[in-house]
Amino acid sequence: MSAIPLLRPILTGLLLIAATPALGINVERVNTPGGIEAWLVQDHSNPIVTIRFAFRGGAALDPPGKVGLANLVASTIDEGAGDLDSQSFQKTTEDKAIRIRFDVGMDNFGGQLQTLVRNRDEAFDLLRLTLNSPRFDSEPVERVRSQILAGLKQDEESPHSIAGKAMREALYSDHPYGRSADGTLDSIKAITADDLRAFVTQRLTRDTLVIGVVGNITPAELGELLDTTFGTLPTRGTDWRIPKVRANTDGRTIVIDKDVPQSTILFADQGLLRDDPDFYAGYVMNHILGGGGFTSRLYGEVREKRGLAYTISSGLNPRRASATTVGGAGTVNARVRETLDVVKTEWRRMAENGVEDDELRDAKTYLTGAYPLRFTGSTRIARMLVGIQLAELGIDYVKNRNAFIDAVTRDDIARVAKKLLDVNRLVTVIVGRPEGLPTTR
Repeated sequence: MSAIPLLRPILTGLLLIAATPALGINVERVNTPGGIEAWLVQDHSNPIVTIRFAFRGGAALDPPGKVGLANLVASTIDEGAGDLDSQSFQKTTEDKAIRIRFDVGMDNFGGQLQTLVRNRDEAFDLLRLTLNSPRFDSEPVERVRSQILAGLKQDEESPHSIAGKAMREALYSDHPYGRSADGTLDSIKAITADDLRAFVTQRLTRDTLVIGVVGNITPAELGELLDTTFGTLPTRGTDWRIPKVRANTDGRTIVIDKDVPQSTILFADQGLLRDDPDFYAGYVMNHILGGGGFTSRLYGEVREKRGLAYTISSGLNPRRASATTVGGAGTVNARVRETLDVVKTEWRRMAENGVEDDELRDAKTYLTGAYPLRFTGSTRIARMLVGIQLAELGIDYVKNRNAFIDAVTRDDIARVAKKLLDVNRLVTVIVGRPEGLPTTR
């Protein structure tokens, strides 16, 4: 007998014990005199303040010919600001244990500051300089550009990167979602320092800004720092919205030849936008299908029963302008066809028959019990606060979320599964030399 069923009652009990304090976090709305809003969770047990922020509009807005611009900005904006060159800036942050980082996705441009309370004012001032007066000096820009180019060259040989590129292009063609946030060798070379400066002026603006803060700070203290740090940003920037698009799930199978002993497999079908009323039903359904780790159907059928792949999973992938249900696996070339047959069987079984009562009960217990574990640490909580704002879920979402999960019924899942899962639409990308499947490129 598998150890998983034996462990499940113990794990469930631990999760339920952990749920009580985490869901009791208090999220406060802070509105500054200068008109900036942030969500705050006060925690005076540690001398740390963490701020996570994001600007709506990410790499999907990169201009033609300069794809990767947002990524290059995120990678160089903290390489010197104001009177501090790159070396001086980095030394100051290291000496004071101040962490300033930036990142980018297709839909958002984000950043984070973490500091000890005793260095709080200086840390926020460094962030202000970074957002308002980044230097983009030649040496650090070229150094980082070289690192990105080296990474892109490595991606050309990576089976997973090759598969991801092929899947993006198959689903979205010339839509911005069909591109990589990292850019291409040619587009990265074409980006200038003036492009970087223009990005900051046009895209890092107050009308697209959301902020989450966790730590040892009061609303009054935070309000003053927010106005000083973000108040001088431009009020409005360029339109961050992109056209909505339905992923082109046309059922094709793409096989890309690569001389490796194990094939990389990706598959995709239609998904649900985050504001879709059926999102929670789809979320629970996917947990049972492939998102629940050791307890999911795909893992049980592909890994446990047949030993076809070391790991396999699926997940909902909601973006602002499109949504898919995606999955992946890796297996030896001789067993790719069998692996895909099992995936399609489970895809079809879920679409036609839905889930059983015990599967739904166990999924709800896990998903509601595990939710508080996302709030372990100020960085994770700050990210959650920003993510909830970006998805426009409301400030009470943390308190209400588990009720949405509990409300899902078998009928809901049956309806959503029929809508989302269709093996005739399933797009599959394989990189390797799978036996019995012809190469398409």
